[in-house]
Amino acid sequence: MTAVKTGLNRRDFLRGTAWMGVAAVAAGCRLNRLGFGEGGVMQDYALKPMKRVRVGFVGIGSRGTAAVHRVSMLPGVEIVALCDKKPERVALNQNWLKANKYPVVPKPYVGEEAYKNLCDLGDCDVIYCATPWALHQPVALRALLGGKIPFVEVTSALTVDECWELVEASEKHRIPCMQLENCCYGEMELLGLHLARLGMLGEIIHGEGAYIHDLRVVCSTGGKNGEWEWRYDENMKHKGNRYPTHGLLPIMQAMDINRGDAFDYLVSLESKQANCENYRRYAMDADDPRRNDPVMEMGDMNTTLIRTKRGRSIMVQHDVSSPRPYTRVNLLSGTKGIWWGMPWRTYEPEPTVFKVGFEQEVGKGVHRFMKDADAEALREKYAHPLWKKVGEIAQKVGGHGGMDFIMDLRWAYCLQNGLPLDMDVYDLAVSSCLCELTETSVRSRSKSIDIPDFTRGAWRTAKPQGIADIDIARMPMGDVRRDEAALNV
Repeated sequence: MTAVKTGLNRRDFLRGTAWMGVAAVAAGCRLNRLGFGEGGVMQDYALKPMKRVRVGFVGIGSRGTAAVHRVSMLPGVEIVALCDKKPERVALNQNWLKANKYPVVPKPYVGEEAYKNLCDLGDCDVIYCATPWALHQPVALRALLGGKIPFVEVTSALTVDECWELVEASEKHRIPCMQLENCCYGEMELLGLHLARLGMLGEIIHGEGAYIHDLRVVCSTGGKNGEWEWRYDENMKHKGNRYPTHGLLPIMQAMDINRGDAFDYLVSLESKQANCENYRRYAMDADDPRRNDPVMEMGDMNTTLIRTKRGRSIMVQHDVSSPRPYTRVNLLSGTKGIWWGMPWRTYEPEPTVFKVGFEQEVGKGVHRFMKDADAEALREKYAHPLWKKVGEIAQKVGGHGGMDFIMDLRWAYCLQNGLPLDMDVYDLAVSSCLCELTETSVRSRSKSIDIPDFTRGAWRTAKPQGIADIDIARMPMGDVRRDEAALNV
């Protein structure tokens, strides 16, 4: 496995005074702090401030290895354990950390079920899970039962029952459980969220998100050396949307889902399977036994429509088979205007003079996109505070254009300052349960399926989140455990 390289070394990051000095207000976090064992729902729930956050990784393939490299740069965060079924992956990451003068040698946990020992007995605060999908929920649940905070890659659970198990365990043990939805921290998604928070789009009535990504080489064959065999199996056995969160979670945040509105029901429709089947037959060796496998269950394009309790609509699409450019769509349509993130564009009101808030003369209509120069000026002026503050450094560190690093930096900041995480277990559950519900709808001639209310009605009184931010002065940059002179990453 090739080590993941970032564009910034750790010594430079810790000494990055250019981005440390900007003041912030953390406007998006309310400080109602509760401790373990206290009652109540998990919305706005925060643990006591953690001066040092100890992290154990479960699953360190390509995604997990990239996360190890990023998290190694976070101030006040210590990687104390590495867990994987393959010993060579653990050794690779241990050696990378040693070679880059990391002050701690993480404890190894090796084997198919080694995660259980780490979750039960490991000396850590956080379990960072980047395994294949089927293990996400078992690892997260075991972490909660072991008194540890699960940060779980997407999709974090595959059935409604698995979602309820995480909700109930998080509530019972008073431990946050967060889905690692990095797309909520992308530049465009943050811009759309900021415009929505400022009221510039008016009331958000409709949203569109997607995961459209040509992954035929992975989903049709399992990839080289079977690295992605599990994803091949998922597509062979299931219909519906097995990966809904990249396009959906940013819309949920802009619409205040679980915080003033909630999902009501969905319908899901799917095309036939053609592209993966053609590619699978073409790409496989002549003697590959999978040539005789039945037709892949998952169709090329899945389109799901969601209706919310307050009458808004959402379209979510999934297509990993078709030869078409990558997109998450990222569209928010409101009473004052429209934001479209992929590609970045927005409608210009008539008359052509742009006004803050997208106000327009009633009845004039909107018939063209904003001019490129005006759109770029809006993009710069209304960039989200998180992106303004750490976007440049995040792009140098790397991880899907920097959004992975902003996500990791933000959860570390929240834990260190006793603030609620940006996404809670209810957000995880209501987005992840679509895996089962969309398949049920597709296999039932696209019939309407009710979506569970995992908040049990608490969405009606929960307040919308504010605008998240980071004040670097409130992170332990001067960590005495680290000899900066020796850091040469």
